[in-house]
Amino acid sequence: MSPLLKDLLQQAEQLSYEERLELIRGVAESLKSQPHQTSGKRKLSEFRGMVKHPFFGEDAQEWVTRTRREGDEHRSPVLLGESFGKISGGGGYDDRL
Repeated sequence: MSPLLKDLLQQAEQLSYEERLELIRGVAESLKSQPHQTSGKRKLSEFRGMVKHPFFGEDAQEWVTRTRREGDEHRSPVLLGESFGKISGGGGYDDRL
């Protein structure tokens, strides 16, 4: 938060309820009269190099299948307790964490 905004908020706290509502109305009206300024659309070329190379040239369905399989391979040891602690023999989780 900018120092100017902090200062304005502190000053607004000193206003009465009605004055604060009027301030809100005034700010809202000034925003309505100004055209909305966006940062602009980004060009697709700006995203070049953001995706790792194996993604390109690989069939989409093959990619989905492979990444799901890799996720399953990663999750299995975690769910079996091989990464974050063992599951107790009683069928529940070990409470000693």
